[in-house]
Amino acid sequence: MTDGTTPLSPRPGAHPPARVPRRSFRAALGWTVLGALVPGTGLLAAGRRRLGAAVLTVFLLLVAGGVWLATAGRRFAARTLVDTDVLLWTTVGVGVLAVLWIAVVVAGYRMLVPPGTSRGRHVVGGLVVAVLVVAIAVPSVLAGHLASTSRDLIAGVFDDDRQSATVDEEDEDTAELFGGRERVNVLLLGGDGGEGREGVRTDTVIVASTDVETGDTVLLSLPRNLQDLPFPEDSPLGEVYPDGFDAGSESESLLNAVYRNGPAWYPDVLGPTDDPGADFLKLGVGEALGLRIDYFVLVNLEGFSRLVDALGGVTVNVNYYVPINGDPGTGELPDDYIAPGRDVRMDGFTALQFARGRFGLTDYDRMARQRCTISAIVDAADPVTLLQRYQRLAATTEDIVSTDIPRTRLDDFVDLAFRVKDAEIRSVVLDTSVIDPAYPDYDRIRELVDEAIEPRTPVPAAGTQPSGDGAEVTEAPEPSEGPVTDVVDACAYDPVRAAEARAAGEPPSKQG
Repeated sequence: MTDGTTPLSPRPGAHPPARVPRRSFRAALGWTVLGALVPGTGLLAAGRRRLGAAVLTVFLLLVAGGVWLATAGRRFAARTLVDTDVLLWTTVGVGVLAVLWIAVVVAGYRMLVPPGTSRGRHVVGGLVVAVLVVAIAVPSVLAGHLASTSRDLIAGVFDDDRQSATVDEEDEDTAELFGGRERVNVLLLGGDGGEGREGVRTDTVIVASTDVETGDTVLLSLPRNLQDLPFPEDSPLGEVYPDGFDAGSESESLLNAVYRNGPAWYPDVLGPTDDPGADFLKLGVGEALGLRIDYFVLVNLEGFSRLVDALGGVTVNVNYYVPINGDPGTGELPDDYIAPGRDVRMDGFTALQFARGRFGLTDYDRMARQRCTISAIVDAADPVTLLQRYQRLAATTEDIVSTDIPRTRLDDFVDLAFRVKDAEIRSVVLDTSVIDPAYPDYDRIRELVDEAIEPRTPVPAAGTQPSGDGAEVTEAPEPSEGPVTDVVDACAYDPVRAAEARAAGEPPSKQG
């Protein structure tokens, strides 16, 4: 040797010392970061092969499960996430996984950092690990809070212990989809308390009748000024209102006054119930349409604007000037108007005015716009939007929505929602071209509903033509026009009508 020393020779038969790979501090940080992104890789780099392989395997299984839930397993995920017990365990599980993930990152860094590292480099390494821990903890806290929010929302809105005079408890105890029903009929109510009004008036009354198998849906809209609402003869309401609903005066006997006035006159006639007004309407509207109303959903229209804002707004087509405020009864003019236009983006306030405005217009115009607003909300509620805005939506929904849908049926509604999303939605408007609200022909109404839900087979034409195999082929006549329309068509932009409205120069109430 050049320094004059003699290297020590190993003892005869001795094994050479094992080589421990020397790793730079920079490489240790790189493996630590990678170990945070892909748990287990840092432990493998540190020589802990069994532990690293186990952690990596668990991580890959979780990723694969997440990919499946986001693609082919979306329906399963949605059904699972309306289960309050699952959501509770999800909250706990997210917390446990976050703690284990952080432990893996910290342990991996301690194993990877080379011995003899200076104090300054340890400070840098500690800062990197702290950033990684925060990057893991913050999303985990948000995910846990999301699961907890969902659980509170479901428990707050959908109550299995809620008393109802119109929900069949025997059907709810069956595991079969919607108790084996072919259709499920949900009464959608828009409760408009409003300034200067005593109690709640349901100015919006729509029944969504959905085929359980296909998801095809018919929206049945009833005018708010419908009179003589009938009730089933075998119900307590049929006894006290044998000739239809009557509260002593014409204005207080309309459909929109049943929710408030019925229970005020006969508070205990239906027995124990948490929402007698809704039960009054379920029985009356069901009898009027010839349907069994299974559930109701009441939305407070005073909070409707917050729901739209929580979604980030909605987009609708406007074919004529729609008034903002204004009182037809007193003649008070609107504050402003929503101008005609294609794909008009609306915030919550504007959407509420679009849905409720009727100064200078008819109730039927408003009913049509309300259906279009509902359709716009369904379109806006895509999975990405729901995920991004879920906490705000949850808080808003719990404040403005009440229903008698039991929690045990939520998984059924999840299945139904997947079918409705891609199914046909049609509409039946019971306007003055079909009925006279002051003297309604309820037999005629039931015929229209039957025809809308199950269109009859056309009557064979007089002439037939033989087919190639000798069988007769009947030429079916063109279907007659009726009140049934496709919601998409009814809410489409009408350039001719919009152009006529704009050509007039100003809204109807300001003309002349």
